[in-house]
Amino acid sequence: MGLPLWSREDVAARILQGDVLFILNGNVIRVPQTWLEVHPGGVLSILHFVGRDATDEVEAYHSDETIRRMRGYIVATVNTLPDGWRPLQPPIHIGWLRTVKDGNLEWHSEATPDYSKENSPESPESQILLVKREDIAFTASGPSRDQIEPPPVPLSLKTQTEHSKAYKELHKRVKAAGLYDTPFFTGYGPEVVRYILCAIGSYLAYQRQWFFVSAVCLGALWHQLVFFVHDLGHLGVTHHWAKDRIVSIILADWIGGLSVGWWVHNHNIHHVVTNHPTHDPDIQHLPFFAISPAFFKSLYSSYYKRELTFDTFSRYMVAVQHRLFYVIMSLARFNLYRLSYEHLWVTRNDPIKARGGRWAWWLEVVGLVFWWYWYSNVVRGCGTWQKSLMFLLVSNMVPSPLHVQIVLSHFSRSTADLGPTESFPHRQMRTTTDVICHPSVAFLHGGLHLQVTHHLFPRLPRHNLLEASYLVKDFAKEQGLEYAEFGFVSGNGEVCSTLKGVADQLKIMDMVASAEIKEALGIKKD
Repeated sequence: MGLPLWSREDVAARILQGDVLFILNGNVIRVPQTWLEVHPGGVLSILHFVGRDATDEVEAYHSDETIRRMRGYIVATVNTLPDGWRPLQPPIHIGWLRTVKDGNLEWHSEATPDYSKENSPESPESQILLVKREDIAFTASGPSRDQIEPPPVPLSLKTQTEHSKAYKELHKRVKAAGLYDTPFFTGYGPEVVRYILCAIGSYLAYQRQWFFVSAVCLGALWHQLVFFVHDLGHLGVTHHWAKDRIVSIILADWIGGLSVGWWVHNHNIHHVVTNHPTHDPDIQHLPFFAISPAFFKSLYSSYYKRELTFDTFSRYMVAVQHRLFYVIMSLARFNLYRLSYEHLWVTRNDPIKARGGRWAWWLEVVGLVFWWYWYSNVVRGCGTWQKSLMFLLVSNMVPSPLHVQIVLSHFSRSTADLGPTESFPHRQMRTTTDVICHPSVAFLHGGLHLQVTHHLFPRLPRHNLLEASYLVKDFAKEQGLEYAEFGFVSGNGEVCSTLKGVADQLKIMDMVASAEIKEALGIKKD
């Protein structure tokens, strides 16, 4: 007997009953709770696509073998019509989750949707931000049917479907060109030589008590290894989860002191909800940065599960964020240590330890203990506290261009929420930009200056991104989509301009508020 044909109302009714459903090539995939809990990409990366056609995202982030396994969870088919599937609003986007209470799964309203545009007049009607609830509400009924109906969107479903179809053809061309094949010898061969030279340089300089040079070489090693770990985290090297994860743990945790489990969990969400103020952790940097006035509302983060409070300290920091940008970014690695340890602590009781397997969690913990042992001894071995402090700061500040380069690709791009109708390629190209550089210095960017292509094909080995980018540019031209790119210097200018623009808006708001207070108190203007 064939699969039943479900209408859009059938899908909506089952979502309201608690089913986690998404559309994959015209089929309805039902995600059981056991799958949701152990998904390597995390729970949220699935919940953001409930009620939506996730075909492009699924095929971009998963191997053919994994997609074949998903077919075992098909429960129905749907009629996508000529213009494509008309999406529903995922409950997570309006603050609803299903969590365990007293041993049972119940709907949980963790945040309140905010549809107002008072701080972001440029925001479209489709934009939904979340703000903190005064209380946590559990209910058997959950969201209403009206709530999971998306608000008006500024996009044409037909046009977005055409973008999606063209992207599928582009993906076929990328595969046919062999761009998923990892160039181990020509690609990673020179990279490994570079890693070894940095490590040897740091060791020899340390032995001669050239501690500054040693710290620079160690920082350079960490800087370069991050790019390799990034590839491994996307399964872009061996394309085998366990192999890539083991190597990435050795490099990130044992040598670099950072949790790759944290990075993968964080980075996956960044990729699926790029530049969304409420959902993307990679742009949630209060109290230090706000790249949109939307953050003035003290938004609720669906990733961190807390309010991003815009308090007095935040107001002060955001007002001067364009001046402190490089100072703060130079120390950004210290924040990554904090996030790493926090992630491992929070996930210590997960069913399979941070969705990577119990062995992976323990391998990370042992690796970080090992890192603390060797690195703390290296720092202390400098002799005086002044030299030790210098070594600590220099080794951690040298990789800072990496943090600057990462934000160049997103901070100056749109943070508007165009609703679930927006196609995968449209969203990625609207929120991401490339950094143009000469091939001779591409290694300093780790190949990730080609962020547009990387966001469209995250599992693609980065040494193949340049060749793939030519195909993407042709695709963008054919579809009338912007392929944004700028030089490193001009890109820095764009980011600083964005930060200054938000700071200026805050200044204007404060001036208006001050004038209104004076008027209310009857104080005459000077």
